[in-house]
Amino acid sequence: MKKHKFFIVAIALVAVAAIYQACSVEPVYYSQSTPNLFFDMQSKVYQRMGRPFTHWAWAMADGQAHSNLVRLQEFTTDELLVPSRYNDWYDGGAYLRNYQHDFTPTTPGVNDAWRAFSMGVAQTWSAKDDIDEYVDFDALGFPAGGRDAVLMQLQTLAAFFYLNGLDLFGGVPLYTNNKGDALPRSSDEETFLFVEDLLKEALPKLPKKTDLGAMETGGINQATAALLLARLYFNAGPYVRQDRFAECAALCQDIINGTYGAYALEDDWTDIFGFNNDRSTEIIWSVPSQNAQSERSVGPHSSHYGMGEYWDNGEIGNRNNGYCLVPSLDVEGKSYLYGSSNPSSKGTYRLGSPFAKFHDLDIRKQLRAYEGGGKWRGMFYFGKLVNPVTGNVCHGGNRQLTPTDTVNLVDQIARIIPQEASAVDHGKEGARWGEENSGIRLAKFSPIPWLAEKTLRGNPDIPVLRLAEAYYTLAECKMRTGDKAGAAALINQIRARYFNGADPDPVTAANLDEWRMLDEWLIEFIGEGRRRTDLVRWDKYTTEAWWDKPADNKPNYNRYPIPEQAMNSNNLIEQNPGY
Repeated sequence: MKKHKFFIVAIALVAVAAIYQACSVEPVYYSQSTPNLFFDMQSKVYQRMGRPFTHWAWAMADGQAHSNLVRLQEFTTDELLVPSRYNDWYDGGAYLRNYQHDFTPTTPGVNDAWRAFSMGVAQTWSAKDDIDEYVDFDALGFPAGGRDAVLMQLQTLAAFFYLNGLDLFGGVPLYTNNKGDALPRSSDEETFLFVEDLLKEALPKLPKKTDLGAMETGGINQATAALLLARLYFNAGPYVRQDRFAECAALCQDIINGTYGAYALEDDWTDIFGFNNDRSTEIIWSVPSQNAQSERSVGPHSSHYGMGEYWDNGEIGNRNNGYCLVPSLDVEGKSYLYGSSNPSSKGTYRLGSPFAKFHDLDIRKQLRAYEGGGKWRGMFYFGKLVNPVTGNVCHGGNRQLTPTDTVNLVDQIARIIPQEASAVDHGKEGARWGEENSGIRLAKFSPIPWLAEKTLRGNPDIPVLRLAEAYYTLAECKMRTGDKAGAAALINQIRARYFNGADPDPVTAANLDEWRMLDEWLIEFIGEGRRRTDLVRWDKYTTEAWWDKPADNKPNYNRYPIPEQAMNSNNLIEQNPGY
């Protein structure tokens, strides 16, 4: 890895010869700021510390589901995809190849994910080196433990990036600073132990959140490191062929009990994703976002072109009509959902059909609409897009629908809009055959306010870790030990907030199996960048089929190929088997 330098060592000008002088090649120094002089106040330390966190924010939340570490976790699974809509979103077949698992060292997005984790490591170690070497914490008046709080946050951030590298690619080159030569890949086991050691050292030295609902700023507390360590143990099977569920369960129970800080489940799910969610009691770690300062993901690429009218806010960009949910219905309107009473003649699938897996009484399963005063409802755009609060309509985009048509989003991806009889593609379905209105749209993040309240825009932070994950992880650990009743109780604690009244389909010891567990993960965490990992842990990612995606039956596809650019820049890196 190359060393990233963020300090200005010198500002130099070359003296230009006049009539009476020859040209000089020696620089003339007018000012100088070196690292040992730079750190003259506490704010400078946090400024230096913040640079790798800026990269983290880009990697996790740039464009929501299009962010670099989220795209490969979602658009290659049974949750979300980017279908081709005639000429829109074909992009040389890049998104189709992701969805169809057509992976090669040049697959679009793979290098972005490698760069997201590896550049994050380089920037994090660079900041940690500079602060460790040049900052006198006592002289700057830091409180006791201030040095550990800073350095261990950076160490935990490095562990987070390495954990993503392990998850996506397997063993990776391991560095503790940026001063040495390039290294080859370490083994899976070495990478696993490296991440474990980083987190276990950092955990007790990190600050602990003591005030329930205190503002989250993107910083790392003890619960963040604890939940990352639980993630590592939770997926130790596919990572290193070890059973670490007992250690994972213990960590999750401690997180729930408050051992690592004060957190609590939200009663109202919109508080997790709403305008003031930086004070959500459930969020453990989130990417900060602030109106007119550091706005993240305020223009979701899934939104139809005409949504500005529906929102009563035309200042929201990126209405590119892109990604959507994997469909539940075939071209004839029959169901792909396993166990359906109206099954598709083309078959049904255990995986996929995400919209159909939300119960009709689930309060999330309604049209997203802003209600004013920071309140909003619904997690999807579907059906006729007539705003249930204002009556405003989303009209067609002059493609398959005219600008006077009301958009009707369907849970199908197929050529179904009436066309001339000679249109040879009419009736076709599949990821290649989408239309302007194809697919239900996920509207989980960054609610859009009316233009009159536009200063709220961009205020919702993007959750990265939340307490609900500890509950679901502990539930699966209990399930794997045979305690299905205990597992069901944990999941039902969270499901209860989504129904006005009793849960019509609670998890029970009788109905909880691997498929129900995977469905519950999907329903609670859809779009949050973890689906591929959950499928791999259950050995479903390459062995199972879902809509327009046959089973691979290629175990090597559980990991991505090392991108060609990474191997070209470091000839010590070897490719993953099977690519």
